[in-house]
Amino acid sequence: MTALSPHPDRLLPSDPTERAIARRLYAEIAGLPIISPHGHVDAALLRDNRPFGDPAELLITPDHYVTRLLHAHGVGLGRLGIAENGAPSPASAREIWAEFCAGWSHFAGTPVRYWFETELHDVFGITRAPSAANAGELYDAIAERLATPEYLPRALFERFNIEVLATTDDPADDLAAHRDLAADPGFSGRVLPTFRADRYMDPAESTWIAALGRLAAASDIDTGSYAGLLAALRDRRAYFARHGGTSTDTGVIEATGEPLAEAEAERIHAAALAGTLAPGDAVAYRRNMLYRLAEMASQDGLVMQLHPGVIRSHHAATLARFGPDTGHDLPDSGAFTRPLRRILNDFGVNPTFRLALFTVDETVFSREIGPLAGFYPSVYAGAPWWFIDTPGAIGRYRAAVTDSAGFGKTTGFIDDTRAFCSIPARHDMSRRADAAFLAGLVAGHQLGEDEAARIAVDLTVTQPREVFRL
Repeated sequence: MTALSPHPDRLLPSDPTERAIARRLYAEIAGLPIISPHGHVDAALLRDNRPFGDPAELLITPDHYVTRLLHAHGVGLGRLGIAENGAPSPASAREIWAEFCAGWSHFAGTPVRYWFETELHDVFGITRAPSAANAGELYDAIAERLATPEYLPRALFERFNIEVLATTDDPADDLAAHRDLAADPGFSGRVLPTFRADRYMDPAESTWIAALGRLAAASDIDTGSYAGLLAALRDRRAYFARHGGTSTDTGVIEATGEPLAEAEAERIHAAALAGTLAPGDAVAYRRNMLYRLAEMASQDGLVMQLHPGVIRSHHAATLARFGPDTGHDLPDSGAFTRPLRRILNDFGVNPTFRLALFTVDETVFSREIGPLAGFYPSVYAGAPWWFIDTPGAIGRYRAAVTDSAGFGKTTGFIDDTRAFCSIPARHDMSRRADAAFLAGLVAGHQLGEDEAARIAVDLTVTQPREVFRL
């Protein structure tokens, strides 16, 4: 069996001169606390502090990075623990884990392999690479550790040295878990809610009317009108801010924000409730809602994160059988400069407004996001995200954005994960990639090493604290 022993110089440059510099830069940041301003861990996980169920439930089933690639190699999602047509998967935890171990070679060269090697070795003490032959042995070893107090969620939170962990939450959420954590004297970490209003933006979505009802109940404001919807969203944004929230997250297909006259928005809102939307109404309403969310951000100071360009639930049959968020959300081409022109003309130099731009199309880093961040005080270049949160893409992002905007107009790393135990591995990957990039600038005499060390610290902790107003 192959040994699992992550190399201490992994992701650092192969050139000896640059590698030596990168080692010193990485040493400056390796032990710094983790700032995670965007992710999908459930706050109740830390509030309840219950033991994790089993290795498959913790590491495989909830991680669409893992399930999608195994599915691409012919493993049915039901065999990976995904509920089908509302019925629990018949696969046992051991069977799910065995599928993953048998497919270990499929992850070679991917960031998933990097995360898992680091996670298995550093978090769980595993010293053999997964395989079909040792699946049962590894399962037992991890399950044994999960049954100990040292592997409870709060113990791992402290061990991972997490300073801030932001979640992603619907505006109608009561944030009870966040409130309980903040009031718990036994928990010293910061777990902050993030306001995500996507489901209220597109009146053509089948869930839109039901979402309005939940929002009305949470805010005690009638959302039967467009004006009522805006009032309810403002009310809940203030509620999130009172519970520690500092940012919002918006994931739409395009970044276009164009306001409608109030009467026209009211007409579309009423038509959607009546089921009589005209062609083009839903797009106009969605673009208007993006503009209104930016307008709210310019007033209340919640940092606006924008993640456009994803085609959700690409495979209709998989959506019907297994539901959303099951690995077939896929990238579309990106654009920001033209789509955001109205929003940035109206709010781009407002000191209260702050906009972090993310993309799954890395071609726009140098063409659009970098230049926008290099002019507008409000705009920050978000880290490579989702399909491009890889070591190679981080290096390309640094090269593309730094030319136009320098280092100070970037957000810091975003892990964007539900996989709690992978958080330190993902942040370590970013730190190593940044050390490698900075080492190249030092070796090329574009930066002094002292300044590069300061920038490395800024990228790791200072930037995310400042950009997300933490």
